[in-house]
Amino acid sequence: MLRTTAPRLLTAAALAGVLSAASAGLADRAVAQGQAKPSAAALAKVTERQENFKAIGGAFKAVRGELEKDSPDYALIAAKAGDINARARRVGGLFPAGTSTASGIKTEALPAIWSKPDAFKAAAQKLVDESGKLKTAAATRNKQAVAAQAMALGGACKGCHDQFRLPAK
Repeated sequence: MLRTTAPRLLTAAALAGVLSAASAGLADRAVAQGQAKPSAAALAKVTERQENFKAIGGAFKAVRGELEKDSPDYALIAAKAGDINARARRVGGLFPAGTSTASGIKTEALPAIWSKPDAFKAAAQKLVDESGKLKTAAATRNKQAVAAQAMALGGACKGCHDQFRLPAK
């Protein structure tokens, strides 16, 4: 019995090690830098915000794609703008303390988010405002007006990225 139990224990231990390493994910950098391992709640919030911003980016890409057409689908643009607006309203709650690059978490969120909270709140509100205006503009079915508002929305994104996000590599 000992002969079959020992290999199983070794296999189980190796598997546990592999699973542990794989689940570390976002926390790897923090541990490597000698920092405390971020909480599961912090890591979950980082994942949630990354997914939220990816969805915003996807919706904005769809809007830009429609505006490249001769006859854009304004209903689709309005729907995507509404999605961006709903997701933008969540942004403020997706940045709890301890979830920046300074925490060692694999993220693009700069510490300025927490050191300049009023500026970050204003930038997040600008995203809400501009995406709401895009939804309203889509109802006009005026391509120039919608394109101009899409540019304003893109400017809101860029303004926030310039201050609060790691530069793209």
